[in-house]
Amino acid sequence: MNSSLEQLFTFIDTHAKQMQSDENITYIEGVLETTELWLDGDISPEVNQIEKEDIRKAIQLAILKGMKEHVQPHHQMTPDSLGLLVGYFVDLLTKNKEQVSILDPAAGTGNLLFTVLNFLQGKAISSAVEIDDMLIRLSASTGDLLQHPVTLYRQDALQPLMIDPVDIVVSDLPVGYYPDEKTASSYELKAKEGMSFAHHLMIEQSIRHTVDGGYLVLLVPQGIFESNQAKELHTYFSKYAWMQAVIQLPTNLFKNEAHAKSLLVIQKKSADLKQPKEVLLAKVPNMSNKEAMSLFFKKVNIWHKENTSR
Repeated sequence: MNSSLEQLFTFIDTHAKQMQSDENITYIEGVLETTELWLDGDISPEVNQIEKEDIRKAIQLAILKGMKEHVQPHHQMTPDSLGLLVGYFVDLLTKNKEQVSILDPAAGTGNLLFTVLNFLQGKAISSAVEIDDMLIRLSASTGDLLQHPVTLYRQDALQPLMIDPVDIVVSDLPVGYYPDEKTASSYELKAKEGMSFAHHLMIEQSIRHTVDGGYLVLLVPQGIFESNQAKELHTYFSKYAWMQAVIQLPTNLFKNEAHAKSLLVIQKKSADLKQPKEVLLAKVPNMSNKEAMSLFFKKVNIWHKENTSR
């Protein structure tokens, strides 16, 4: 850890632990209170030069510590390396735009979205949806400390959203079955029988909220095209979207190989555009191997150059 990041984490951690014992609350609630007091100016870290990435990482480390103590299996944070990869693709796909609008419909603590916003360095406005009260409050205070313009919606993202279509959707999609069959029934990707896949419905909702020709950069289950509902997904894509890239991620980034994910890049169809010349099918090498990563990015850039000349 660099010294600024270390100091910021120690500042958050110390205050959170103090509140945990003084107020008999969980550590993660202490983190939330600390960020809110910091925002109000009641407390502040004694650090001279603060980078936005250091603030995001320090809060993320404290949240991770809190999640380990107070385990909620459905609250998994997107690893930083994946956030940067998503940021890289978003940046690449929006190079010709001066400003972009972004939506994360399953924002959690906002870590993925804030990684992408930091990557884009001020050219994005964004919206985020999260149903969990604690997570959205953490997201709100982190966004304010990072001075990112984010509009937050606390609701089930599969219910109707009062959000205008955006240029790009980024999300680490929640995986599993969606329990509300009444809501699911309004989706084309609902299961023929039994419960629908939440991640399929989220893809459909995301496409609905993307402008024509806009992109979706999503972290999805690695076996998404091998499930018993994959056929329906292909049919849906053939109607509404073009597949741009399917990128397999290193399994060592996930605690359990069964939970491994891929990066899926799709583009909402537009009458003004043609189908991409080729779909990028690639595998991210070990991310600590700089040479292999450099070759990977070279391949991505060549693919993007060829596709944008369509």
